[in-house]
This record gives sequence, structure tokens and C-alpha cells, in this order.
Amino acid sequence: MATPVLTLTDRGLYCAAGDFFIDPWRPVDRALITHAHADHARPGHGRYLCTDASMPVMRHRLGVITGDTIRYGETRRIGDALVSFHPAGHVPGSAQIRVEVAGQVWVVSGDYKTEPDGLCEAFEPLRCHTFISECTFGLPVFRWQPQAVVADQINRWWAENAAQGRASLLAAYSLGKAQRLLHLLDPAIGPILTHAAVENTNAVLRDQGLPLPDTLRITPDLDRKANPGALIVAPPAVLGSAWARRFGPLSTGFASGWMQMRGVRRRRAADRGFVISDHADWAGLLEAIKATGAETLYLTHGYTEIFTRYLRESGHDAHVLATEYGGEDADDTAETGDAA
Repeated sequence: MATPVLTLTDRGLYCAAGDFFIDPWRPVDRALITHAHADHARPGHGRYLCTDASMPVMRHRLGVITGDTIRYGETRRIGDALVSFHPAGHVPGSAQIRVEVAGQVWVVSGDYKTEPDGLCEAFEPLRCHTFISECTFGLPVFRWQPQAVVADQINRWWAENAAQGRASLLAAYSLGKAQRLLHLLDPAIGPILTHAAVENTNAVLRDQGLPLPDTLRITPDLDRKANPGALIVAPPAVLGSAWARRFGPLSTGFASGWMQMRGVRRRRAADRGFVISDHADWAGLLEAIKATGAETLYLTHGYTEIFTRYLRESGHDAHVLATEYGGEDADDTAETGDAA
């Protein structure tokens, strides 16, 4: 039996042939990072390797780090392992990591979505022997509408609020989801205001050439009633806060795959829920897994037990992999509504 290319340790996924970890959750000497969300890109590692598109945001979030970058599709030898990074379609710069050792190919998906969003690099299916897949939304109930349909829902909601003299606050995570939504908004409806956490990330991505509409950063001295009918993009932590109430009459919306579930919509205390996610839905997960042709599957962060059981009943060699990654809302833990 072949030696596994990757093994699970108390620090994360480890490749002995290359002496590196992938998205480790405790400090290690060498870390290969799929993307810059907080549950995958953590501080304290000796050396980082990520895509050239992901490094600026990683440095924005983590501060001074020692790291190197790699282009999509470029193959690099690390010890006795051949490594390459390929688009995951999750957020700008996100990657799946392909590791080949002695002819065995393993792919770590990180987080991914299969629907192109017109903003980040589209998901690239990879053939492999073993596929490590997220399954954040690994239940049949999670089936996303086309992005254009959700964009129309959001713009109509905003326009209706503006016509009635209300501002619209749209809650979204500051890296990935916020930029995707900005890309879908119709600026003709009114001004677009952004929370500092969102705008700081926008600035980094704009410097890399990401096409985003004009936005106005919310600062302490901003006259919050001087932009009637505005749409405000802010982290979910601001919902129901004093920060949000300063805008006067306000309608709130939350953009997340979890909005598919009514109970979650109620707990989030938003007026409207818009079902849009940067993770694959049920059909997307199955599509991605089929495209790999993988003989062995490992499922992590999400409905792992249920999804693994379904795959086994469908004839797959599937297993739960108990990692410390989060799901759609994991990245919100580092964001606050207290800033201007």
C-alpha cells in the first residue's frame, strides 16, 4: 500500500516528502496556504507560500510575514514533492493545492465554488487519486440560484428602499463576498458606502487591478444622512449595532448561503436574506468530486458525516477528515462593527 501523500497531525495536513503543511492551524516552519481567510491563513508560521494574487491580502491581514508566491499552474519541487496551485473560484487569489509524490496525486481544495462569478479566477477541476474537499453546504437543500438572479433581487431591494427614503445595509464578509456583491451592484441606483474593514480590503484588491465600482469609505466625520438612498456594505457583526442605527431609517439584508435556511435568517435579525455563497452548493460539490476522478475522498468542514455517508452509499471510498477549518461564517470572527 502506497504511503499517504498527506497525513493529519495536531498542527494540520502534513506532507513528509516535502516537509510542509497545508493551511496549518498551529505555527509551523513551512505553510502552503490556499487562501487568505482567517481559518486557513493564520499567523505565526516561519515561511508562507501562496498565489501571487493572494499574498497582498495575506500581508494586509497578517502583517509582516516571510513568504514566497507562485503563479497558477506553475509546478515547484519542494523536497521530493511536486506542488502546484490551481484556481478554486472561492475568492480572488484562492487556490486548490496539487501535491504529487512518487506518481500519487492528492488535491487539497481549500474552499471552492464551481459557478464563475466574473470577478475571481474560475474553478479548475483537477484529476487526482485523492481529493480533500470541503462540504460546508453538503446537504441537498443547498442549491444556489444563478448569480444574475440574486443580483437582480439585491438591486430591486436597494432601489425600493431608496425610493422610500431608506438606506440599505447589506451584510457580507469583508474578503470575497463583499467584493463579489459590489461587482453585482447597479451604481445608478445611488451611492455605495463601505465599512472600513471592507474598504481596506477593497484598496488592496484594487491595487491588483480588481474591477470594483466607486465606493465611499465610512469615517467618523462622515455625515451619514448626506447620502440618501445609499447602500452600505459592512461585515455581519454590525447588524443591530449602534454603528448601524446612526444611518437613520434603514433596511438590512444579509448575503450568505445560510440564508437558504429560515431559522438562520431569523437569528441573523436581517429584514432580507439573499442566498449567495462563495462555497459550492450540493450540485457543485458533486460536480467537482466527479470531475477529479478521485479513488479516495476526504471531507472536511461542513456536513461531513452526512455527506460522507451519501458518497459511500453512491459507491465512493469516502472518509471524514477532522480539521479545524470553519465554514461560510468563519471569517467574520475577525471583523467588528465598532470601527467607523
